[in-house]
Amino acid sequence: MAQESGSGFGRRSLLRGAAAGSAALALPALSGAAPALARGGRPGAEWGVQAGDVTTSSGLVWVRSDRPARMVVQTAATESFRHARSWHGPVIGPDTDFTGVTSLHGLPSGEQIHYRVLLADPDDPRRTGEPVSGTFRTAPTGRRTNLRFHWSGDLAGQGWGINPDRGGYRIYEDMRRRNPDFFLCSGDNIYADNPITERVTLPDGRIWRNVTTEEKSKVAETLTEFRGAFRYNLLDENLRRFNAQVPTVTQWDDHEVHNNWYPGQLLDDDRYTEKRTDVLSARSLRAFSEYFPIRTLRPGRQDGRVYRVVRHGPLLDVFVLDMRRYRNANSPGRQTDDPQGILGAEQLRWLKRELSRSRAVWKVIASDMPLGLVVPDGKTNFEAVAQGDPGAPLGRELQLAELLRHIKHDRVTGTVWLTTDVHYTAAQHYAPERAAFKDFEPFWEFVSGPLNAGGFQALKLDGTFGPEQSFIKAPDRANTSPAESPQYFGEVDIDGGSGELTVRLRQEGGQVLFSKVLQPGRVGQ
Repeated sequence: MAQESGSGFGRRSLLRGAAAGSAALALPALSGAAPALARGGRPGAEWGVQAGDVTTSSGLVWVRSDRPARMVVQTAATESFRHARSWHGPVIGPDTDFTGVTSLHGLPSGEQIHYRVLLADPDDPRRTGEPVSGTFRTAPTGRRTNLRFHWSGDLAGQGWGINPDRGGYRIYEDMRRRNPDFFLCSGDNIYADNPITERVTLPDGRIWRNVTTEEKSKVAETLTEFRGAFRYNLLDENLRRFNAQVPTVTQWDDHEVHNNWYPGQLLDDDRYTEKRTDVLSARSLRAFSEYFPIRTLRPGRQDGRVYRVVRHGPLLDVFVLDMRRYRNANSPGRQTDDPQGILGAEQLRWLKRELSRSRAVWKVIASDMPLGLVVPDGKTNFEAVAQGDPGAPLGRELQLAELLRHIKHDRVTGTVWLTTDVHYTAAQHYAPERAAFKDFEPFWEFVSGPLNAGGFQALKLDGTFGPEQSFIKAPDRANTSPAESPQYFGEVDIDGGSGELTVRLRQEGGQVLFSKVLQPGRVGQ
C-alpha cells in the first residue's frame, strides 16, 4: 500500500525488549539465532506448529526445527492419540531454514483432527524431541454444518512490532477464542521494508517498546533477512497458540517485498543495495513458501504460485488471488487497452474458469488489494485497481470489468470480495445503477485490518463500478500506533441450514462494528 511511516529506523543487532515484558509473551529460547548454533540434545520445535489449506480430506502441517531432523506427524481423533496414524515427512535442514511441511490426506471430513509433530535425529530415529501438538477441523462434506472463518492482514508494519507491554499480538487471542474453522490472511504478513527499532515515542510522550532481532534491524534484502522477517512474528506467543488451533489460508501483497512493488521495478530507495524487485521478490517468495503451509508452493510444484482455490466443502470455495507478481507497472491508469492489468492474463482466465466450475454456495474472492478505493503510488501513479476517474473503465479497471461481466453472464452465484491493505475497516456495496460501467450484478466488498500495524486515514472511492460505503472506521491521521487506534479483523459465518452468510467487522477485543447478512443462490447481492 502507498502509506508509510515517517519515522526513521535504527539498526539493532540483538534481541531486545522482552526482558521486562508481559508474562504473556514467551519467546523461543533461541530467538533469532540460526539453528546451526544449537548445542547438543534432541531436536526442538520451539517455533510452534501450524496447519494450512485444509479441505474436506486433506491439510498441510508445518514445523521449524532447531537443527537437522526428520519430521514425523501423528494424527488421531482425540488428544490421547490412541490409534494414532503416522505420516513420515521430509528431512529438514538449512536448505529450507530448518522448516518442513508434511501433507496429510485421506482424513475424515467434518472432524476435529488432533496432530503432533515429532522431530527425530536423522541418524538415529529413536532420538526425538518433545512432541508439539496442534488441531484443526476438516471441512464437512454435507451442507448442514455451520462454518466460521476470520480474515485480516498487515502484521508488524510501520515499525510497530511485538510490544511486550501490551502482551504482544493480542488480536490473535481474540480470534482464537472465537474458534474459527480457518483464518484467511490477506497479505502483508511481514513488512520487509519496515525495520523495527527498540523504542518509538508516541505523540503523547508514551514509549512503544518492540522486541527486536538482528534481521529486523534493517530492510530485508538477503534470503537470510527475509527468513528472519517471517520468523520474527513467531516470537509472539499469541500467534503461536493461534497457529496451533486455527489453520490458515495465506496470500501475499507488497510488503513481503517492498511498498507498492511491481515486476521489473528498480527501487529508488537509498536503504537498499539490491534494487531489483525481481531479485528481492524471488528471495521473499522462497522464504514465504518456507514459513507458510501453502499447497501450490510445495516442493515439486512446477507452477509455484500463490493464487489457488481452497475448497472448504459444499458451502464455500475461497479464491486466493495474487495481485502482485503478474501486474503491470503502476501508472496513471488511463490505458484504453490493458490485457495484463493487475492479475495478468493467465490468472484472469483461471479465475473466470474456476468461478464458473465452482458448485459451492459461496465463492469468496480473497483479494490482496481493494477494488474501488483509490490507492495512490506517488503523485501521479496508482497502486490498486481504481485510479480516481469515475467514468468508463480504464487501465486495470478493464480487467475487473471483464471479470464482473463474466460473473453476470455466466450466472455465477454467491460471490463476496474480502480484502485488507488500507489499514482501516469498511464495507462497500457496488451496484450498476450508480456506476459508469453497468454490465454487472451488485456485490459487496468488505475491508479489514490491520492486525498489528499503523492505522491510516480513509481513501476516496472511485465511481466507475458504483460503490457506496455502508460503513467505515479509520483514524484521522497517518500511522497511528496500535496503542492509539484499534486493530481489526473480519468474521464470516455461514449457516448450514439456511445458507445465509453473515459478515461482521470486529475490532481488537471482539466488539462488532458492522454486520451484514447475505442470501445464498443469487448472482447479485
